[in-house]
Amino acid sequence: MTGKKIRAKERDAIIQSLKAGVTPKVGIQHIQVGRMNELRALISDIERIADGGSAFRLIIGEYGSGKTFFLSVVRAIALERKLVTVNADLSPDRRIQASSGQARNLYSELMRNLSTRNKPDGNGLASVVERFITEARKQADSTGEAISDVIQDKLAELTELVGGYDFAKVIEAYWRGHEEDNDELKVNAIRWLRAEYSAKTDARRDLGVRTIISDASFYDALKIMSLFVRQAGYQGLLVNLDEMVNLYKLNSTQARQANYEQILRILNDCLQGTAEHLGFLLGGTPEFLLDPRKGLYSYDALQTRLADNSFAKQAGVIDYSSPALHLASLTPEELYILLKNLRHVYAGGDEAEYLVPDESLQAFLQHCSQTIGDAYFRTPRNTIKAFLDMLAVIDQNPAISWDQLINSVSIDPEMPSDMDIDMSGMNEEDELADFRL
Repeated sequence: MTGKKIRAKERDAIIQSLKAGVTPKVGIQHIQVGRMNELRALISDIERIADGGSAFRLIIGEYGSGKTFFLSVVRAIALERKLVTVNADLSPDRRIQASSGQARNLYSELMRNLSTRNKPDGNGLASVVERFITEARKQADSTGEAISDVIQDKLAELTELVGGYDFAKVIEAYWRGHEEDNDELKVNAIRWLRAEYSAKTDARRDLGVRTIISDASFYDALKIMSLFVRQAGYQGLLVNLDEMVNLYKLNSTQARQANYEQILRILNDCLQGTAEHLGFLLGGTPEFLLDPRKGLYSYDALQTRLADNSFAKQAGVIDYSSPALHLASLTPEELYILLKNLRHVYAGGDEAEYLVPDESLQAFLQHCSQTIGDAYFRTPRNTIKAFLDMLAVIDQNPAISWDQLINSVSIDPEMPSDMDIDMSGMNEEDELADFRL
């Protein structure tokens, strides 16, 4: 593998993330392999969003199979195509539908992680609002209109949506703060847009609006944001939600069903074309989708829409247009390329600094195959961690040869990492939860 040197900061971030078992936030292009058909399908979705359409995909895979990594790759492609992306992991205190602040928490996390091509690491909300003002100013200069009139004309489209009137008022408040050099007004506007106001009275005092983004307005606020980013000059909004299995682990049937109803609403909007310039990627495990008692398949309307294509199943092929996309396992050949990429990254992109030869990669994969069977390429996370641990030992102890280490490499089976939510003995309407590991 040849190419330019990899910066030490980027190299260290990749290695440290993978050794910790998490997806790197930078440099994923250096290690991406395989799953080309799935990527083509998602790129087609991105193009449809940019053209004014919508998309909905469930990305289904086992723990450690690379769902989060795959979602990060798609997110990076979306940013290159001039979309705005928001991403968050669901957790016990963050979910799509709730009545005790969990949906507002999820929205806040999405907005904190809002990214653009110029701000790929999040915290891009203020820059999107600034770009909206810049675009309005350009239009005012070219047409001779007053910028205030241009802004009001642009925001008029938002007022047609649920919650759009107050959203537009907040953007106007930000613009006033921009014109008057009033930083407090700008900060308050961003706080409102991030759903950080928990009381309507505070929002009314600071911004003159009567509503806030709450649990009840989670999805409606995302639809407004997708239209707003278009007004700011971007191509659309891609919403990336991972760890959807946390909904499956809700013991409250009522809370679980309420979240599945919200997913159904989003799915219907996207498939029927009601949503514009908006896409959803939801990452989850097979049981989250398929379990007939607690998974999405427990909700009849969702099972009907998400069921496998029977003709594709009969023919032994995959329908990549299905809303539920099951990630294919990496082949042994693809995993070999992945190890070559990891070796290249570890060496900072310098072939002269490779710590192990090609034959060590073959020997490592052979050992994995004999030790844990085909799980080493179905759920490659722990295989990657073990390989990087081996490189670290060789790096720190040059006297040790790779062939001394191969047979002693131990790879733990992949285990679920998220928490169950124990709501036993509680009123089903009470969505406060205790936790147990």
